[in-house]
Amino acid sequence: MAAKAGDNPDSLMTLATVFCLRNLRKTMCYQGFSNKLCLRSDIFLPSEICDKLVNTYMELVHTDSNFEPEESFFQLFSDPRSTRLTRVQLREDFVRDRDLEAIRKQDLIELHLTYCNSLSSRSLKTLTCFRETLVSLCLFGCSRIFYRKGGAPLACNEDTEDEEDESPASRQALETDFNFQGFNRLRLLNLGGLPDEVDAETLLKPLKSLTLLDLSNVQLLGTAFLTQWKDRLASLVLYNVDLSEELVNTVVELVNLRHLDISRESRRTSKSKMNRKILTAIVQCLVNLVSLDISGHIMLDNCTVPLFEEAMGRPSIEPCKSSIYPFQELKRPLQFLGLYDTTLCNVTHIPAYKVTGSKNEDQVLNAIETYTEFRPELAHRAINQLFDIARIQHCSQLLRALQLVIAALKCHKYDKSIQVTGSAALFYLTNTEYRSDQSVRLRREVIEVVLNGMEQYQEVTVQRNCCLTLCNFSIPEELEFQYSRVNQLLLKILEPARQEESIQRIAVHLCNALVCQVDNHHKEAVGKMGFVKTMLNLIQKKLQDKMCDQVMEFSWSALWNITDETPDNCQMFLNCRGMSLFLECLQEFPDKQELHRNMLGLLGNVAEVKALRPQLLTPQFITVFSNLLDSKADGIEVSYNACGVLSHIMFDGPEVWSMEEPRRDTVMDKMWDAIQSWDVSSRRNINYRSFEPILRLLPQSIAPVSQHWATWALYNLVSVYPSKYCPLLIKEGGISLLEKVLELDSSQPETKDMARKVMEQCETFKEDPMETNHGQEVNYGQRG
Repeated sequence: MAAKAGDNPDSLMTLATVFCLRNLRKTMCYQGFSNKLCLRSDIFLPSEICDKLVNTYMELVHTDSNFEPEESFFQLFSDPRSTRLTRVQLREDFVRDRDLEAIRKQDLIELHLTYCNSLSSRSLKTLTCFRETLVSLCLFGCSRIFYRKGGAPLACNEDTEDEEDESPASRQALETDFNFQGFNRLRLLNLGGLPDEVDAETLLKPLKSLTLLDLSNVQLLGTAFLTQWKDRLASLVLYNVDLSEELVNTVVELVNLRHLDISRESRRTSKSKMNRKILTAIVQCLVNLVSLDISGHIMLDNCTVPLFEEAMGRPSIEPCKSSIYPFQELKRPLQFLGLYDTTLCNVTHIPAYKVTGSKNEDQVLNAIETYTEFRPELAHRAINQLFDIARIQHCSQLLRALQLVIAALKCHKYDKSIQVTGSAALFYLTNTEYRSDQSVRLRREVIEVVLNGMEQYQEVTVQRNCCLTLCNFSIPEELEFQYSRVNQLLLKILEPARQEESIQRIAVHLCNALVCQVDNHHKEAVGKMGFVKTMLNLIQKKLQDKMCDQVMEFSWSALWNITDETPDNCQMFLNCRGMSLFLECLQEFPDKQELHRNMLGLLGNVAEVKALRPQLLTPQFITVFSNLLDSKADGIEVSYNACGVLSHIMFDGPEVWSMEEPRRDTVMDKMWDAIQSWDVSSRRNINYRSFEPILRLLPQSIAPVSQHWATWALYNLVSVYPSKYCPLLIKEGGISLLEKVLELDSSQPETKDMARKVMEQCETFKEDPMETNHGQEVNYGQRG
């Protein structure tokens, strides 16, 4: 059997790493003084394992809400004699100065810090500890690292750090004592987002051997200083740096460049236009170029060939056929060409193997892949275009699209725009059209990032997109691995007194589906989360608004499901004024058949709990149940469920019937009349997982009418749906109990006759198990 998309298993290394991180005290560590986490003395870990531990730890912190960060985690790597770190990637505000200080004795080769806005100039001091070994350094988006906390000078004393001092005012003192003196091995440097107050030229002057430099979003006073690396520099990124004449003249001198990025966020922010002369100069002078990004620039028309020439022939990547004049001088096609948010991406002949743009799905996916990590503002727009492709057209690269959107949502968990567009795209990428191509693992990844978004943002659009995406999954089966978490999030959505109507409706639908067809321990756990009270609060609000809509009906249906064979949840229903709301709903909405069916189904569950039945045995409730025996709502369902409630009450015997009115005999007579009026071939809107509550009513003489209701129920189900209910009845010992009904003198003749028919139906089914009735019951809820 062929593997589905995204079904590749994790490596043993990955599985072992995650296990150790989730169980540090049981594997590598012990609890030291003051609850400090300490590495066991017999542990010695090489760099391959240590790097994996730190980088996976950061991923778990940002993507797994169940993962608990360890305050002293980085201290585990403080001694290079037992742990070796070489390549570390840290991101977001979670990283503190003390974390870097903890690993300052390590001989780091690569250190990537991205959006670490909690770092201050203390971490610049720590960086100098790595100056003799560091080859690659990224400080992208770490602008605060160039400021002192509270104006304090550079320090490396753990006791001086005030983690709470995060106000902007505390960051105003620019650190002027730091430069890259002594970083002689440094080859790759990313200073994207360097503060305007920091002079890049002065900062970089000590570096003699750079081969890669990223100065994205950096304000440069001049660019001539870049020529000091003209013999070495292979990659230069100047994203959102103004394309001045001086800059162009400088760039063309860097003759060893293989990658050049002079792109912009948007044409709207572009101060100059990209013309044929500039592109020609780049192509002619930078003969080693294999990658070029000029996204976001306004392009002059003189860059492209006339339309009639452009339309000739099939699309080609050969430079001589290029629709863009300057690129006709290329010796070979580029490996990469960034044309996102330019008119050039729409031409036919583009001499590059990989192109970013918005013309087609491939260009859009390339844009998401290229820009996600450091340019979420572009990735957001590209994901939005993917959303349109998946919604209006057809996504032909489904696995790649899903993996890219998942990666973007994980990488930018705290970026609202990415979460909005990403969750919207996931809704269309996981719908029925694409479902058969997706593996279990891939769909689980989708669920996890959706739940991350729901946790992080209470904003209406994100919540709605996430809830709608969850509706694309088989519930509860596909959500069971995150069962508790998803229920908690949905209940949180439903907490506000006046939630947005569409979200409320979807969330209640999901809640109902999640408690249908699950084990009782799941229902009990969800009940303890406040499920019953939340549903009753929704019902109360709808009553106040005098509105019986889907939210009202789904709420009662959810209560019906969650109380099935769970006495604790039934007790919660009674404790939270459930019966009062039942009566109010009956009075306010006398003609709502679906509502009545759901409410009576729920009360049937309550009536099955012997300890709770006395609370139903009041003149008011018995009169209501007795009157509902005459109901024709939803076929026989309301009458059937009302009779079921009364059957369990009657089973407790005449001695508990302390009221004068209505009389017990009168109610039993009405029950007989109701049962006689039902069509035994009625199709049912109910789904029994067990017959146990019905079977307990069979071998008894206390209430013959209860026995008759139970026998009728069994005959109806095994004759209309034999393939489902004959095996269930046989499995649960129903045949022997029916034989006892035949033996009892108190059993009524019509009850015995029906018991024989049930036994005959099951015997016939055993001889010929092919179902003769092709009807299928509608699973509106669990067994009522």
